[in-house]
Amino acid sequence: MISVTQLNKIGEDERGATHYFSTDRTGEFIVAYRKAGSASGRHYHKGIAPHKNPEQIIIMQGEAIISWFDTRNGHHAQRESIQVQAPAMIEIAPWAWHEVLAVTDIIVFELNGLEDAKHDTFRFTNEVV
Repeated sequence: MISVTQLNKIGEDERGATHYFSTDRTGEFIVAYRKAGSASGRHYHKGIAPHKNPEQIIIMQGEAIISWFDTRNGHHAQRESIQVQAPAMIEIAPWAWHEVLAVTDIIVFELNGLEDAKHDTFRFTNEVV
């Protein structure tokens, strides 16, 4: 339901490191700054919006814990978690309730926009947000 891919490093020098990724997505994207201890997400997508099937986010800076469960197995489904260190791309499959808990201050780059989430974001109680 969740896959994590470390971004490829193409170089590093006294200025820092350079990483890359590729995507076929275009349009509006979101950059979110989250403080240590804060939680984001806590919802799922049904894959109605193309950019939510799968949802792709990149932890650009910091460290986070990604938690998820398959909503099709009910509220008591097995919850799983993984700790992620930037830079890493996370792909979130449809029907995966997910939460991003910032262990440190983090910067998240979402490869989707607000319109993508408008009709394809659900709380576990099936309320559209």
